[in-house]
Amino acid sequence: MKPCYTRRHFLTQAGFGLGAVALPWLWQQDARATAKPILEPTSFDLLPKQPHYAPRAKAMISMFMQGGPSQIDLFDPKPELDKLDGQKFPGEVKYDNAAQASPKVMACPWKFKKYGQCGMDVSELLPHFAEIVDDVTLIRSMHTGVNNHGQSIFALQTGRINAGRAVLGSWLGYALGSESQNLPAFVALTDPRGLPVEGVQNWANGFLPSIYQGTAVRPREPRILNLDAPAYLKGGAQENYLEMLGALNQDHLRQHPGESDLEARIASYELAARMQLAAKEVLDISGESAATKAMYGVDNPATKDFGTRCLIARRLVERGVRFVQLYTGNQSWDHHGGIIKGLPAACLYVDQPAAALVKDLKMRGLLDSTVVHWGGEMGRLPVIQNDTGRDKMGRDHNTYGFSMWVAGGGFKRGLTYGETDEFGHKAVKDIVNHYDYHATLLHLFGIDGNKLTYKRNGREESLLAGQPGQIVHGLLES
Repeated sequence: MKPCYTRRHFLTQAGFGLGAVALPWLWQQDARATAKPILEPTSFDLLPKQPHYAPRAKAMISMFMQGGPSQIDLFDPKPELDKLDGQKFPGEVKYDNAAQASPKVMACPWKFKKYGQCGMDVSELLPHFAEIVDDVTLIRSMHTGVNNHGQSIFALQTGRINAGRAVLGSWLGYALGSESQNLPAFVALTDPRGLPVEGVQNWANGFLPSIYQGTAVRPREPRILNLDAPAYLKGGAQENYLEMLGALNQDHLRQHPGESDLEARIASYELAARMQLAAKEVLDISGESAATKAMYGVDNPATKDFGTRCLIARRLVERGVRFVQLYTGNQSWDHHGGIIKGLPAACLYVDQPAAALVKDLKMRGLLDSTVVHWGGEMGRLPVIQNDTGRDKMGRDHNTYGFSMWVAGGGFKRGLTYGETDEFGHKAVKDIVNHYDYHATLLHLFGIDGNKLTYKRNGREESLLAGQPGQIVHGLLES
């Protein structure tokens, strides 16, 4: 009589390879077998999908400067602040930290010049950004209106200020799938100095099926753990185990129709097997030329970390990954104090690599189809915070008018869009709310934001979340 092998027997004997860890937790879910059957099961995958209409963008790289870069000191010069430096601010200010607040105006300590054929104003702290201004759109009128880091991060990442929703990268994977089936659709490249505020929620799938969650890649080697199979499983042995496991998983899935988490778990382990070769290749920059590495600042200790991640981001989209997001360390732009030293250091860390990314994509013919984004969840106020000496002073949060830049994928080149008031406090012309930004991005990807929905508990959810998001056509190439 032939022995009867169950999934548990197979997984137990498979050791600690990919097969061994695939789905053991599911055995504790037997009670679900008695649940009410789903009459119309829905399947989710990352196969490429058609957009609503012809897209301009196919991929996106977002460099998220968590903490809030000071627009007044980097992108939005205000001569009026120079005139009133040290005097009482002649208006109302919405402070976040009233205990350290000061009504004194703080002029920008750094010089601005106009660069490029477009004549864009750029601070001396961003000399490499100054070299690419003719390829970017600078938005000076961003607005979320919620001064806490977490809430404003959620607004820009998920469309709403509360936690638990899907981020932009997850929505793009849900809508369009991935051009690569050997790499994740959404990759999160974290900073060696720590995770951003709200941590893993920056790449969370929220209420979308788990298959659309971002895949976090470590900032240092090994960037992805356990890519290599154990010696005793390499080659044909692993192939046989995975083939058998796949058959068992599919049989189990047929018995539990409509279980999107189960489906996602199976898909993630199948992807893990395929990534053993693809991920190692894409994360290995050793084959890049010396000139390319130097352009990204990989040979400079001050820019090596961010430069390496920018270069990996280019390699990822080059191979079909839909969305890549790079994060800076926790609060590294949150200059409540010590801005005189802190802001130049933050700029040095990212300026050369970020500019190199745009240059490199352009040289390779990828910029036209790849959106590049640089910005944080807020800006800073025009008045002094922590008024206890020049070296200690800083600027408080400001989400009522701040700057970020975008390039490629259908955005205009060499454009400065929107305005803040004469003090750089509030957006007053051509305001771009977070939901307008999302509607515009989706449009570039060929997606109607009002039609991109996911049904949950009888209601339809969306990235725009019922907000009046408008496509900002003034940002886009005709």
